Amino acid sequence: MRWKKAELEKYVQAKEYVDTIFLPLTPFQLGSDEDAKKNSFQNELINIFANEIEKELSGRIMLVPNYYYINNKEEEVNRINSWIKDMQKQPFEHIILFTFDAGWKKFEKNLEGNVLWLPGMQTGDLHSKEMQSVIRDQITQVSEIIRSYW
Repeated sequence: MRWKKAELEKYVQAKEYVDTIFLPLTPFQLGSDEDAKKNSFQNELINIFANEIEKELSGRIMLVPNYYYINNKEEEVNRINSWIKDMQKQPFEHIILFTFDAGWKKFEKNLEGNVLWLPGMQTGDLHSKEMQSVIRDQITQVSEIIRSYW
């Protein structure tokens, strides 16, 4: 389920089955042209992953809006935890924080959820057949990892 009114209405009726939050962690920096290009590519890629994983695990997972962060992860931990605490007011058993930024793994012990890190591509044509094939394979693997939490 996604963060849309119609899907949230379905969620309210099926809460007992939707036990997992999927929260994409997305870097955002405009400081340099290179950072901006890299971050915008990763934003597109993480959104493709998130949407495909939501489709794959539909009925069991809630895809919430991306959490955008600048650079200082240490400062972001408390904000993310406050998001998670709010989410846990619903009966979500599993909180999965999805990222292409390996730096989040250092902070996993301080977070109220599980960090699922996947090495992300830095550039490329997201619409090429080769890239679509790589993405599809990785989505299958990520879905299996998420199932292992259940």
